Amino acid sequence: MQKSFIEIPAGHPFPLYNLPYGVFDYQGQTSIGVAIGDYVLNLSLLEEKGLLKVAELKGKKVFNQPTLNTFLEMGKPCWSAVRKFLMHFLASDTSDLRDNPALQKELLIPQQQVTMKMPVHVGGYTDFYSSLEHATNLGKMFRDPENPLLPNWKYIPVGYDGRASAIVVSGTKIKRPNGQLKIGDDAPICALTRQFDTEIELGFVVGTGNELGCPISINQAADHIFGAVILLDWSARDIQRWEYVPLGPFLGKNFGTTISPWIVTMEALAPFSTPGPVQDPKPLPYLSHQNTNFDIDLHLQIKTPKMDLYQEIAHTNYKYMYWDIAQQVAHHTVNGCNLRAGDILGTGTISGSTSDSYGSLIELTWGGQNPIHLDSGESRVYLEDSDSMQVVAFAKRDDLTIGFGCAEATVF
Repeated sequence: MQKSFIEIPAGHPFPLYNLPYGVFDYQGQTSIGVAIGDYVLNLSLLEEKGLLKVAELKGKKVFNQPTLNTFLEMGKPCWSAVRKFLMHFLASDTSDLRDNPALQKELLIPQQQVTMKMPVHVGGYTDFYSSLEHATNLGKMFRDPENPLLPNWKYIPVGYDGRASAIVVSGTKIKRPNGQLKIGDDAPICALTRQFDTEIELGFVVGTGNELGCPISINQAADHIFGAVILLDWSARDIQRWEYVPLGPFLGKNFGTTISPWIVTMEALAPFSTPGPVQDPKPLPYLSHQNTNFDIDLHLQIKTPKMDLYQEIAHTNYKYMYWDIAQQVAHHTVNGCNLRAGDILGTGTISGSTSDSYGSLIELTWGGQNPIHLDSGESRVYLEDSDSMQVVAFAKRDDLTIGFGCAEATVF
């Protein structure tokens, strides 16, 4: 595996192979960069200095922008060419930056000195419901223990349109929402949620979109996705339970969604691809292909005001997902719906088959019946004010590890 001249410890989430993209503030200026070890390479400045020599950019200024959207619109061949250039530019056997300490000081900024921002402008957000285990668990709790799945679930990658404007970057506090609750047989009331939950997900970032009325085929779908972030889908379960029939989530979901600041590219994820589960019945032709997931470990952690450190309460993996990202894209657009650069497609809660691999509090506590006991002596069924939640994610294969950073937020 190619190495960088920058010292990067084994197992670091941001080796030369990863190079995830993000947007950051440094000394009052917003710039675009890639993470490399404990540093950020300032692509905006690299471009401004005329050092980003990639023919596929066609002379266009894509990194002196407030978000990554302009770069995403350039398409897969351009993304690949820029990645190839950056891996060479930062390699141990390339002298351009390696032997120029003054240029290093300009271009390489310690990550601890920057403030991360939203990496893209999100014009559209769709959240899917693609984990068989998660859908089965909720069906057992709230519908029918013997027949938990709705009849359409194994035919359709079920999803709903979420609120794009409420997507925020990691570190942004999430306010406990108000909404209508119905407790027992009493008339509904408007009050703060009493069942504040979060769900482990990935969010796939659309690179190139499609014209309105022009579906994306299953064989082309993956080429439209730029990369992935960690996504925390906040949920007010009591509000959601009262409102979701007949049109699905609304106020129980639209008040906030947290994403990690670094976008890990699909090219970086390629070595970690793995076949998805067998789909039975066979999907309709427009969804039919070898479904493919990625072997990505995700760790859900909690920290209360009484705790100094985060405590892990669940560990799951994206490889369990029933519907993959290509199927989600193909289904989303089969009716002619247009996707655009920067749109985010949430996977839905990522749950495994064991109780410690469930991806939400409602599953981990089985609807509140089994509280989570913390090292601090406290217990939780749902989140209390000032609780913080965090998800970290890694993909590992042999001697290669890449990470996503983390998605974190505190409830207030």
